Amino acid sequence: MNGFDDGYIRAALDNFSDMVYRIAFSYTKNIQDAEDITQEVFLSLINRDKFDDGEHLKAWLIRVTINKSINHYRKAKRRRRNGGDFIFPDCFNDTDFEISEALESLPNRDRSIIYLHYYEGYTAKEIGEILKMTEKAAAKRLSRARDKLKKYLT
Repeated sequence: MNGFDDGYIRAALDNFSDMVYRIAFSYTKNIQDAEDITQEVFLSLINRDKFDDGEHLKAWLIRVTINKSINHYRKAKRRRRNGGDFIFPDCFNDTDFEISEALESLPNRDRSIIYLHYYEGYTAKEIGEILKMTEKAAAKRLSRARDKLKKYLT
């Protein structure tokens, strides 16, 4: 195990586990699945070398969480097509549900941009770095995602 350091992992859990869980839940809409993804993300961290600073760690955690959530979504979609059950819990109030439903209507890439900007406070430049795109592309995608949300909610 390259990067395993109990204090380092504990600090990462303390600082970022809520964020990782929120991202996973925004994709899965399922408490247990979000918890499983959160656990998988931090298990992946154990096998990595340490990051030099918290921002690189945070960006890596976001990217890995998004990837694992998308993979989970794809697996669940295949299970549904093949007759497996996939049930979303009724855990939102009416307003949260409406917003959640609007976010759910967005493609995953747009949902990621909205989350990173509004929930994590990243700028277009920072989002571009995290998602490996130019600042201009991130800003354009954010603008288009906002337009899609407005259209859905009106």
